Amino acid sequence: MAATLRRLQAGDRKEDVIDVLREDGVVIVEGVLEPALRDQINQDLDPWMTGAAQTAPDLNEFIQAFLGDKTRRIGALPAKSLAFCELLTHPLLLDVCDEFLRPACSSYQMNVGQVLEVGPGAEAQMLHRDEDVWVHVPRPAPIFQVASMTALVDFTAEIGATRLVPGSHAWERDRQPEEHEVAVAEMRAGSLAIYLGRTIHGAGANTTASSWRRGVHLSYLVGWLRTEENNVLAVPPEVARDLPERVQALLGYGMHDAIETGGGVAGYVELRDPIKLLQARADGRA
Repeated sequence: MAATLRRLQAGDRKEDVIDVLREDGVVIVEGVLEPALRDQINQDLDPWMTGAAQTAPDLNEFIQAFLGDKTRRIGALPAKSLAFCELLTHPLLLDVCDEFLRPACSSYQMNVGQVLEVGPGAEAQMLHRDEDVWVHVPRPAPIFQVASMTALVDFTAEIGATRLVPGSHAWERDRQPEEHEVAVAEMRAGSLAIYLGRTIHGAGANTTASSWRRGVHLSYLVGWLRTEENNVLAVPPEVARDLPERVQALLGYGMHDAIETGGGVAGYVELRDPIKLLQARADGRA
């Protein structure tokens, strides 16, 4: 019998979401995006997806194989969709980040914000842990990454719904899942799966002839680690200055200020707060 994922509703208590996430390493929350917001994100991204990359020529062969040649991707989402910024700053996601990331940092940031479209004929992605990107972080380590997959269309097993392994966040790192331990995150558009960076997962195979599985992969990282996506280049100052301040901070324009906890300040520019510089430029003062 295949594993299953526990499900909650958007209106459920955040404490319930956090409890399931702590126990299972993953939880599905249904109905998080209102239909109007979901449709606006799709509308904003439609023109970009037409010419989206299906290869990664600057990355090594292993990474190219890992990403797959039948999956389209676009990043720099805050520069492409203001509606995405509402997802980025959704209170539920930030509550989860506050709970799991703040014990190990003064502030956290967006790690990756990408739209993934798994195309017809795509093979199942290799099961993996997102936090293995940072192999140089000594283990054991505190939780330093929180991730999510938001369905922009209905996710079914046939179109490649994300596969996740509940409980794997607590496993020894060399343990691999058996097939019956893998669950499929089938969910309606507007729902999302939230999981920890150490939870084993991967995109499923798309066995259809013409359907594309579109979803947003959004993850957050402690403020003292380098992000996978270079967000301050992906969303440069002339674009970022017109975004909400909370978004600017999540993109890495804010400082990691640990003075109150006995540390120092990182991320300043000429001894100034980058967000203040953005605000000055927006006001025409610099």
